[in-house]
Amino acid sequence: MSSAGQMYPKEGAGLGDSLSIQGSTEKLSSSAVNRILMDVLKYFGRAVLVFYPVYLTGYMGLSISWVVLCMVMVTWWKKNRQWKDVRIGSALDFVDNETCVVHKELKSALQMASWVHFPDFEKVEWVNKVLEQAWPFFGMYMEKLLKENIQPAIRLSSAALKMFTFTKVHFGHTPLRITGMKAYTHEVDRREVVLDLNICYDSDVDIDADVQSPITAGVKGLKLQGMLRVILEPLIGQAPLVGGVTFFFIRRPTLEINWTGMTNLLDSPGFSSLSEGTIMDIIASLMVLPNRMCVPLIDQVKVDQMRFPLPRGVVRVHLLEARDLVAKDTYMMGLVKGKSDPYATLRVGNRHYKSKTVKENLHPTWKEVYEFVVHEAPGQELELELYDEDTDKDDLLGTFNLDFGEVKKNIEMDQWFPLEGVPNGEVHLKLQWFSLKTDPSLLRESADGHACAMLAVYLDNASNLPKDHSEITTHQKHKKATKEARLTKRTACPNSFVEFCIDKDVQKSKVVYATKDPKWEEGFTFFVHNVKTQQLMIQVKEHEKKTQLGVLNLPLSRLLETSNMTLDQRFVLERSGANSQIQLKATLRILAVEKPPPKIILNPPPKDTQQIPQTNQGGNAPDSIPSGATSSSPALSPNTIPISQASSAPWVANTQKGSDETWRPPSTTSNMRRYDSQSLLSENSIASSRYDLSEGASYPEAIRKHQGSFGEIHLTVRYATLRNKLIVLVNACRNLFRFSENGTDSYVRMYFLPDQSWIHRKRTQVKKRTVNPVFNHKFEFDVTLEEAKNRKLDVAVKNGKMFYHTRDSKDIGMVMIDLSQLDLTKGITEWYELMLPGLKNIS
Repeated sequence: MSSAGQMYPKEGAGLGDSLSIQGSTEKLSSSAVNRILMDVLKYFGRAVLVFYPVYLTGYMGLSISWVVLCMVMVTWWKKNRQWKDVRIGSALDFVDNETCVVHKELKSALQMASWVHFPDFEKVEWVNKVLEQAWPFFGMYMEKLLKENIQPAIRLSSAALKMFTFTKVHFGHTPLRITGMKAYTHEVDRREVVLDLNICYDSDVDIDADVQSPITAGVKGLKLQGMLRVILEPLIGQAPLVGGVTFFFIRRPTLEINWTGMTNLLDSPGFSSLSEGTIMDIIASLMVLPNRMCVPLIDQVKVDQMRFPLPRGVVRVHLLEARDLVAKDTYMMGLVKGKSDPYATLRVGNRHYKSKTVKENLHPTWKEVYEFVVHEAPGQELELELYDEDTDKDDLLGTFNLDFGEVKKNIEMDQWFPLEGVPNGEVHLKLQWFSLKTDPSLLRESADGHACAMLAVYLDNASNLPKDHSEITTHQKHKKATKEARLTKRTACPNSFVEFCIDKDVQKSKVVYATKDPKWEEGFTFFVHNVKTQQLMIQVKEHEKKTQLGVLNLPLSRLLETSNMTLDQRFVLERSGANSQIQLKATLRILAVEKPPPKIILNPPPKDTQQIPQTNQGGNAPDSIPSGATSSSPALSPNTIPISQASSAPWVANTQKGSDETWRPPSTTSNMRRYDSQSLLSENSIASSRYDLSEGASYPEAIRKHQGSFGEIHLTVRYATLRNKLIVLVNACRNLFRFSENGTDSYVRMYFLPDQSWIHRKRTQVKKRTVNPVFNHKFEFDVTLEEAKNRKLDVAVKNGKMFYHTRDSKDIGMVMIDLSQLDLTKGITEWYELMLPGLKNIS
């Protein structure tokens, strides 16, 4: 817009269907006026058709019951007709998409193998045949393991279990099955092989045990499902070609147990979740990241590097807010809907956090920060669940899972994520990926309390521990043992564990029973906030009495002076025995944010001053505006739009100060396709809804000032060859522009260009008070396939407020779909970003 107030029309203005403004005078073309008049006549005709029967009834003096009866009959006819249309449409849709429908039903109704759902998972029936053949021998091995290793450990764990005995161990006739396998080749190091195995163990296991006569316990039936990752590393040039095997669960598997004997009480609803959860915690402590099971195959392999390698990085999760949550609290026996008391739980592996509860709010704000150590990316996931806090049982408000591989690739993600398992609801997260560095110059302490470094500790073993605190006291006083102690001569060795502490972060190792030289072989990670002042406190304790058997303090600043920030040695324990030592490895790493992937700079072509007049709109207007196309000049197609129009082109990610414009590759998670908003004003695309568009002047003030996305629409477009019809499914919208605190009343309007009169207009029903409406509306167009490929779909999402008394545009966003660019016979289902011509869409 120039300073003189003259406005240049957008592309397509030469068609005579756009609005031009000279000063403050508005001039409409004759075609636009005709369309407006036809719309007014149509609404007037509907009003007459509805109210005339009522007037006629009163004029003739008939009872109001006749009006009610007629309304009931019409309503019944419409409902009956609607159900009939639905049944006929479903049958025709099944004929057109028989393969897709059958696949979808099988996927939802049956527990199909993963290789059926995911093409990158392979069917490995030969492995299942090997397992079936070897299963009896696996049962023999497990029986020997339970009786010779597990049974003595259980007896030593408690005085009440001294008589514990396995009386029957039978792992059944149904072997473990692998329902799918995925091999990683390009994403991993050349000296390793990574396999993901989807396992399913639905067995007839039968295990009985005597706890203490006459108390018995047992398991009769077990079901375990999960994804097991197997890593073969390092690959070597001699037999057996693999140095070791590491396997673990990336996520907690699901477990169902059928108890027998006295433990049959655990099958009751109140105890089943408790018992299975406890066992899952035991499995997680052994085989869920960061814990691993390792089997070295050669002597040269270091077990500590296999069992506890350094993590891949750290992810900082900002739990900011949520919106449009489902109201779970009700009043007056469910007649009145209230709100919810939402809180969030975040889980990564065996790390679990819970946020604060926000009372009576469907749009809660938390602004809390959590930090997670990531050991496998891609693979490890953030598992987020939202609940409504109640006095009896908390109601689920939705779930969301995110693979940390996406965060590692994008470095930083700040966006709204839709919740799964509920009709509506979104959560706003900001995630940052931090790499682990060994350069002390990168150390930056955070003023807001966030971690600046990570400490990884591998606890190996200890030697010559005292059996109890009295032995330490005797050694410190250099006195002989008392007569009573010499007479008893207790030779029992201590049951010991190690407690690590950095300020308030306390972690404990497993308990090793009845030995003065325990081996733990466990790993721990800690977040460090101040390397210069914090220290790692290590206490070796006795299990039952919780008395200290030895202490060690390790200042973290000492690690800054060592090679590779690592200490791997034996340390002498203080306040312990004469020769008591502990073997551990401590590694410090600095958290650093790497630069995001470089952006590709697109240099705009030379500007033609005669065709592209400059504007002076400040930061809210495009840098350049194409001149109006005349009737003799062809309209620009989406594929030939100049880069100078990139303010509304699909390849623009953001526009910085100046004239540099950048491009980002589309996100693989959203699978969203961007289309050029300038094509909305191309040839034959000016519908009656856009007669008042010029430089955004006709949009409401809230939209003109909006700095962000106007939302997305989910469409399915396909051609039914048997019926010779083009079928367009308006599925849903998400993240629409919010007109009020309660959301937006929206509907979808569609034209099949070049048909743009009010007779050819298609629209959905209005969905009220939501920014994530679900329409599931189908439109059909009688057209041949060849003709459909030469036409376009003009789709707009509009504000459907009933008393929308302003003259501003009702458009929320638009999208133009060129059908010549689509494979209509196969069909396409995509999310399309909504844009408005004349406005910058800054995501």
